[in-house]
Amino acid sequence: MQVEKLSISLPASLVQFIEGYKVAHDCKSRSQVIEKALQLLRTQELEEAYREASAEVENDWDITITDGLTDEAW
Repeated sequence: MQVEKLSISLPASLVQFIEGYKVAHDCKSRSQVIEKALQLLRTQELEEAYREASAEVENDWDITITDGLTDEAW
């Protein structure tokens, strides 16, 4: 995996959290902790996008299946 080096500034409380998480979860580095956090954030964003897309499809499907059809037609 190709990596890029970044320089970020964080409040001391977040740095302390990162250090604590690193030790508690046996992470190799601060970078690994931040990578895990970003993966979780990306997953959260994707889940929300899928939920929104699913809601759109469900609404369209509900309209489609009730478009002139009755239970007796089946």
